[in-house]
Amino acid sequence: MKTRSLAGPVALAATVALTATACGGAGDPAASGGPQKVTVWIMKDSVTDAFLARFRTGFEAEHKDIDLDIQIQEWDGIGEKVTAALASKDAPDVIEVGNTQVAQYAASGGVRDLSDRTAELNGADWLPGLAEPGKVDGKQYGIPWYAANRVVIYHKDLFARAGVTAPPKTQAEWLAVTAKLNRGTTQGIYLPGQNWFTLSGFVWEAGGDLAVKDGAGWKGALDTPQALAGMDFYRRLQALGKGPKDADEAKPPQAEAFAKGDIAQIIAVPGGARIVEEINPALKGKLGFFPVPGRTAEKPGAVFTGGSDFIVPEASTHPEAAYEVVKALAGDTWQTDMARTMSYVPNRTSLARVIQDDEGTAAMAAGAAQGRATPNSPQWAAVEATNPIKQYMTAVLTGTDPARAAASASQSITKTLGS
Repeated sequence: MKTRSLAGPVALAATVALTATACGGAGDPAASGGPQKVTVWIMKDSVTDAFLARFRTGFEAEHKDIDLDIQIQEWDGIGEKVTAALASKDAPDVIEVGNTQVAQYAASGGVRDLSDRTAELNGADWLPGLAEPGKVDGKQYGIPWYAANRVVIYHKDLFARAGVTAPPKTQAEWLAVTAKLNRGTTQGIYLPGQNWFTLSGFVWEAGGDLAVKDGAGWKGALDTPQALAGMDFYRRLQALGKGPKDADEAKPPQAEAFAKGDIAQIIAVPGGARIVEEINPALKGKLGFFPVPGRTAEKPGAVFTGGSDFIVPEASTHPEAAYEVVKALAGDTWQTDMARTMSYVPNRTSLARVIQDDEGTAAMAAGAAQGRATPNSPQWAAVEATNPIKQYMTAVLTGTDPARAAASASQSITKTLGS
């Protein structure tokens, strides 16, 4: 996601352009022994200006033959802009893209296959929610940069008042704890009926999927027993609060509801807690975090992972220099700096240790190890545009037979993915 779906969730990205001049061409400084300029696009708000300044200084100190010209790109209209750049002969050298967008760009052509670089980049340790959508038809086009995902944000005072001394570790415990919290004027949880990113995690945790490969194409899969089990868990959890059955977390904003102080839990990215505290400063210091529970206590539940990958256009004038930029940003030093600066999850599971002192980010990193992304179809964005999953969820929560509603949603997804 974009995630920015986390921001579905949380808007998570920024584009830095490192402008590349044709090596050896007329007027090119490299032709006279000067450094080559490399173009890198980073999306707006992905990282701070201070981080970019540190990176540029550090990178150029270690790569005397490369100059970085960093330009920020806006999300609005970026899809068309990237597609046009990939089809041109004047593409940037490195482009930050949403992790779920890689398949779309790879299908359009013009993206370099970086499969032979994965071992050097410790690809076996990449977060699956970033690595898997970056891999299309067995080829690694996207190199993971950072991730973010939802956790449970809870009101510590309401937990203590209900006698709950520790966050739940399993889905069964979560239901029991939430039922215990759902008393009097307190809502056990605020879970809007159309929070489909959260549903996705429940579906994956139950062994299902939103859509699956079907020969050379794709088909919707919400009507499988496993996916239906995920929806049933969502239904049971959602009933332990007063969240609207026909809306998502944005309308009305769930942070505003949580800030009133009578809701025990919401599911959101950790940064959502800051928004809640800004609305109601009395809650500062009273909010805690835990990973979305799984079926067993051994590991957290599956979650939707949003974040960014890097791609290198085929038309890059300096592909090796472009790779050096990607390698640096995806490496230990700058992953650690970025994670601590932005409270993101690093691209590798072994680097989760660098943010363990931040309760919210640590909970997010624990969940990210079980992260997934939406189906890796170039047409998935078209599914989200009409989003039959939201309609399906509301139908089930308002009494429609789940199997019939799931079959209808699956047919709609199949039709869209085949177009």
